[in-house]
Amino acid sequence: MSTSLSAGSQTAQWHELVIDAETAAGTQLGESLESYLVFLLMRFTNRPDMASSILALEFLHGAHQHGQARQDIMRDVGDKCLLFSGLFPQRAQRRRVKISYFVDLGRSAYQTLASEQRASLSEMFTQLAHGFVTMMDVLQAMRAMNTEMPLLDPIDAYELWQDTGSQQARKSLSQATNIDPVVMDTTSHSKQ
Repeated sequence: MSTSLSAGSQTAQWHELVIDAETAAGTQLGESLESYLVFLLMRFTNRPDMASSILALEFLHGAHQHGQARQDIMRDVGDKCLLFSGLFPQRAQRRRVKISYFVDLGRSAYQTLASEQRASLSEMFTQLAHGFVTMMDVLQAMRAMNTEMPLLDPIDAYELWQDTGSQQARKSLSQATNIDPVVMDTTSHSKQ
């Protein structure tokens, strides 16, 4: 079996899994975000060192770099944040942060890249920053497929839904509590 055939087969398998997860999440990423997610998953498949990352320090280190080194570090921070929030949200609990911490840091890394790139790359990183929560939802749906265990406990699901608007977190919360959560506007109370 040739390497290119193997890589093509691996790409097709990841793509099929992403499509299935989009269906499970009830969303569509669009071609560019879908492709980015497939290649992100392929890139980090054999990276156990990712688990030892201290993302805030990596972000700060990247902020002090220039050129290609800065771009590579910021992209890695955004990508790792996406994977942690989507596939490994329990890491937030172990690190004593909210899952939305990874969302905010990842969006910031992508947005930093968007502001520093030429037009075509800027647009891609802007899409990644804006589509971060939807891609996270797809990854969470992927992780939850074929399991009876909820990925998020009700408190984490509630916080993530409130902080980011995550529809997957809302769905998880609804399943855990048998209640359809709603957002209440507490700022518009009129004085009587």
